[in-house]
Amino acid sequence: MWIDTATIYVKGGDGGNGIVSFRREKYVPLGGPAGGDGGRGGDVVLEVDEGLRTLMDFRYQRHFKAPRGEHGKPKNQHGKSADDLILRVPPGTVVRDRDTGRVLGDLVRPGQRLVVARGGRGGRGNTRFATPQNKAPHMAEKGEPGEERWIVLELKVLADVGLVGLPSVGKSTLLASVTAAKPKIADYPFTTLSPNLGVVDVGDGRSFVLADLPGLIEGAHSGRGLGHQFLRHIERTRVIIHVVDISGAEGRDPYEDWVQINEELRLYDPRLLERPQLIAANKMDLPGAELRLAEFCSRVGDIPVFPISAASGRGVRELMYAAADILDRQPPPPPMDADPDRPVFRLEEEPGFVVQREGDVFVVRGERVEKAVKRTNLSQEEAVRRLARILRIMGVEEAVRQAGAEDGDTVRIGEFEFELIDDGSEGGLEQPR
Repeated sequence: MWIDTATIYVKGGDGGNGIVSFRREKYVPLGGPAGGDGGRGGDVVLEVDEGLRTLMDFRYQRHFKAPRGEHGKPKNQHGKSADDLILRVPPGTVVRDRDTGRVLGDLVRPGQRLVVARGGRGGRGNTRFATPQNKAPHMAEKGEPGEERWIVLELKVLADVGLVGLPSVGKSTLLASVTAAKPKIADYPFTTLSPNLGVVDVGDGRSFVLADLPGLIEGAHSGRGLGHQFLRHIERTRVIIHVVDISGAEGRDPYEDWVQINEELRLYDPRLLERPQLIAANKMDLPGAELRLAEFCSRVGDIPVFPISAASGRGVRELMYAAADILDRQPPPPPMDADPDRPVFRLEEEPGFVVQREGDVFVVRGERVEKAVKRTNLSQEEAVRRLARILRIMGVEEAVRQAGAEDGDTVRIGEFEFELIDDGSEGGLEQPR
């Protein structure tokens, strides 16, 4: 089964916790702090595997979590960092953030990697907090949570030349006649429901990848007839071969068919009409084809028209030579992350924070602030006092008071609630309730 889109949840591994420990050896009953740091959580990484052709692996499993880092140990032993979770995808996979729609990356080269969810940093052990004023700290950090998000994987086949046209014009027959591919061929519309790829050996040492794309219909640009699922695969092709039924065996006008498909390409992406295009006037072996060919050529202008019969092989070789000649002059299209019109989302922390009032509670939202709270072990008094100092330095207490909060009011940061106090000490937030 052909699967070319998938939506999956990815989460980097949480960092391991640092620990509170002290050196305890014979004759050294009151040694210094010796708590080790936690290990870093694993990243979730997408890697291109040239042996894959679909996103079938993501059809039944949609949640992927990297392992967490190991917790710190006594005697200043740090926890082991976790291994990355590698997810293999086929070449031509575009990765987007589901919530923002922004492009995270365009994976086209074998072995290319993209980190889609970074693992959290390990928490620091109490050794890290020793100072001349506090030589025996009884606090340690918790590991940082790993990043998490929903991402959309969209496969766009990597082909040099794409065959487009209405259903039943002979695209699959043409592919089968010039490559070793064996697409399904029948005399009814939409026989082809997924792209078929084949390698064309021109015979003079040149070769290229040819894609038979499912037939398009009017309204394909808006999704009619699975149009979006078919049209996305044309975006990467460097040359378009437009196949038309020149015989008009079904009572259709070849020129009108050609205009209709070009309009669908334009409405989907106007840049597609800038690609070199060849017209394959197929079914020349049927009665009346010669007369229709002359009329057709007089109306299409300067676009090269090749009269062919995919069934008998007439004119097919000349068509493939022409496509190979254009490819020699045509540079490959840039990957999507190099396109200035398509911003690439970088994994960066959001700056600052905001304070909002929700009923009687003042809610503070901001990635840095929430991370500071998550990394604090709120069961340790020293850690809570340190958190209060950090929040005051970051300006959280002042911002909350400017928003209208008074002593005794509840302040929520992430999943935790605090009480705002002013006792003249360094901290303005009391331990969570």
